[in-house]
Amino acid sequence: MSRKNDLFFDVLETTFNSDKAIEFMDKFVSQTIKKTVVILDNAPIHKSKKFMSKVEDWKKQDVWICFLPPYSPELNLIEILWRRIKYQWLPFDAYLCYQNLKERLYYVLNNFGKKYDIIF
Repeated sequence: MSRKNDLFFDVLETTFNSDKAIEFMDKFVSQTIKKTVVILDNAPIHKSKKFMSKVEDWKKQDVWICFLPPYSPELNLIEILWRRIKYQWLPFDAYLCYQNLKERLYYVLNNFGKKYDIIF
């Protein structure tokens, strides 16, 4: 997610681990066209040996990985996005069943930057 409301995302219905994070980053890096800085929180999957071993490869492709200071959710754009999704953009009926939640969440994510945006 950028401060210009560009969002690159994937939705998984499985456990998210270091392998999945690496797969996602590889997909993201492959579509970048200019020097890019990715700011991550300090989740264990981001700090795993496996994930950290890929950082140099991504840097060679002009994608630089930086980490937020510990315990700084106010600096994490994704935390701001999730708070907005959960408390403002998802209607109450989204929580009636899993299928509703999935459909409403897909709709918001696919329309982020168009119908839904955050002014930073």
